[in-house]
Amino acid sequence: MKAFFEKMLWGSRYLTLLAVWSCIVGMALLFFLSALDMGKLLIEFFNVYVLGHDMPDFHTAVVSHVITAVDDFLLAMVLLIFALGVYELHIDKIHIARDNPAAGKLLKIESLDDLKDRLGKVILMILIVAFFKNVLHVEFNEPLDILYMGAGIFLVALAGYFGHKH
Repeated sequence: MKAFFEKMLWGSRYLTLLAVWSCIVGMALLFFLSALDMGKLLIEFFNVYVLGHDMPDFHTAVVSHVITAVDDFLLAMVLLIFALGVYELHIDKIHIARDNPAAGKLLKIESLDDLKDRLGKVILMILIVAFFKNVLHVEFNEPLDILYMGAGIFLVALAGYFGHKH
């Protein structure tokens, strides 16, 4: 009975494949949707600059769309790193990637702490990108608003510094 239970318990690690596949599907959707959004942006750019259609504040809209796409691509990378890390930690090493120099340090995940560190750095970048996306739409109504903006930028820089310091 004990051996049967231990075999079932050990086999239950394959349930993590649900998380792996879900992350891969989410990653593919984010990459595809972000690429489509960039394609739409290219069409809008063509309409404004080549055909001469008028669109107020087009530059800010372009920057906002590009930052959103970068944010989505970063989130897709989080899903990829998480999927690869969970697979390597719970199922098996990805041998085909181990022989590929392009895999680099991406697959050097030896523990949950390694996975958390990698994810934490990418999530920090997502938050930084989201902060700067929101900065585009800030209106300075009072002088104190400029001070708040400076403090926000300082805190983002501080987070980036501590995120890269080991």
